[in-house]
Amino acid sequence: MKPFPDGVASIADLASATSTGVAPRVLTVLPMKERFAFTGAGAISLLVRRMALPGETVVGAMPTGPVFDDVPFRPVPKVFSLLGARAAYAKGVCQLINQLGPDLVEVHNRPDLVLALHKVFPNLPMVLVLHNDPCGMRRARTAAERTKLARCVAVVAVSEWIRERFVSQGTQACVTVLHNSLDFSQMPPPTPLTERAPVLLYAGRIVADKGVDSYVAACGLLLPRYPQWRAVMMGADRFGYDSPQTPFLNNLLPKARAAGVDVQGYQPHAAVLQAMSKAAILVVPSRWAEPFGTVALEGMGSGAALVTTRNGGLPYVAGPAAVYVDPDDPVELAAQLERLMCDAPLRESYAQAGLERARQFDSRDLRARRGLLQADVVRAWPGRNLFQD
Repeated sequence: MKPFPDGVASIADLASATSTGVAPRVLTVLPMKERFAFTGAGAISLLVRRMALPGETVVGAMPTGPVFDDVPFRPVPKVFSLLGARAAYAKGVCQLINQLGPDLVEVHNRPDLVLALHKVFPNLPMVLVLHNDPCGMRRARTAAERTKLARCVAVVAVSEWIRERFVSQGTQACVTVLHNSLDFSQMPPPTPLTERAPVLLYAGRIVADKGVDSYVAACGLLLPRYPQWRAVMMGADRFGYDSPQTPFLNNLLPKARAAGVDVQGYQPHAAVLQAMSKAAILVVPSRWAEPFGTVALEGMGSGAALVTTRNGGLPYVAGPAAVYVDPDDPVELAAQLERLMCDAPLRESYAQAGLERARQFDSRDLRARRGLLQADVVRAWPGRNLFQD
C-alpha cells in the first residue's frame, strides 16, 4: 500500500506543503453515548467543542440538559433498524448527511460507524478520529481490519500511543497524530505557584482502572501526619449527576472518608478546572493504558504539580514535567507525594515545567492544523491515492 504521494509522509506534511481554499463544511459525528452538553459531557465532547471550526456542525444523541450553545448542534434523528441501536444511529446520521450536504464527515472513535457511512457515501471524504485503543474496537480488532479501514478513510489519532496501537501487528496504514488540546482562553487563571492551596486533588472517573484506590490508600498514610494538607476526590463512575452507585464505589467511599478525603462526587468540568487552578498537586494514578491523558494535561495547564504513571499515553503528554509512580504501590505513591508536599521549590519547579509543557497543546495551534488537514483531505479525495492502493 502506498498511502501518500512520493515525498509526503503524512497528512500533516501534505497540509503544510499545499495551500488551501475555503474551509470545508464539516459534519462531526459523536459516539452514540456522548452528550454534547454542559452537564454530562465526556472527554470527546469537550474536545470536539474546543476544536470546532467555522462551518462545522456537531451531531449526536440529544442530551437531557442544555447543549453547548457556541457550536452548531443537530440531534441524530431516532429511526428504527432491525439490526439494533448502532445501525439505527448510523441511519439517523445518514439522514443528516443528506440534509446538510457536508464536504467532509469526521467520525469520532467508532470504526464501525465510519465504515457504515462510507458504504453509503463512498465519494464523501471521511476522517476517523481515534481517542482509545483501536485494537479493542469493532471493525478494527485485527491488523487486516485496520488495514482495510485505513484504505477507506483518513485515520487520525489523538496520541502517539494510539497511533502505535493502530499500526501494530503489521497493519499497513498511515495514521496522523493530532493531539488533544487545551483552550487556555477558557481556563481559569492559575493561582500563583507560591499561593496554591495545600491540596492533593484527584479528578476523574471513580473506577479501579484509574488507580483511585491507591490514591485513597496513600492519603490515609499521609493526612494524619500533615494536618495542614487536604485531599479532595472529584468524580463518579460516569460523567453526570445520574452516575450509578457501583460496588467499587460502595467499597471505596467509606475508606476515603476514613482516610480524611473530601469526597465531592461528580462535578461539572468547569468546577474541576477551578479546583485544578488552585490545588498544589494533581494525582493521576492510572493503572490502565490511558490513550492520551487529558486530565493530566489539564492539571499541568492549570498550574498543579503532576504525579502520574507511565501507562499508555501519559508519558507522551507529561514528558519530564511529572513525577512518575507505580499505581499498584500506595506506599511509593505516598512517598512521592510527601516529597513534593515537603519541598515547595521542587513542587513549584514541576508545576512550572508542567505549564510550559501544556503550552505545546494549545488549541489555537492544533485547531489551525486540524483545519489544514480537513481542507487537504477534501481537496485530495480520492484521486491522489491518499488512503488506498
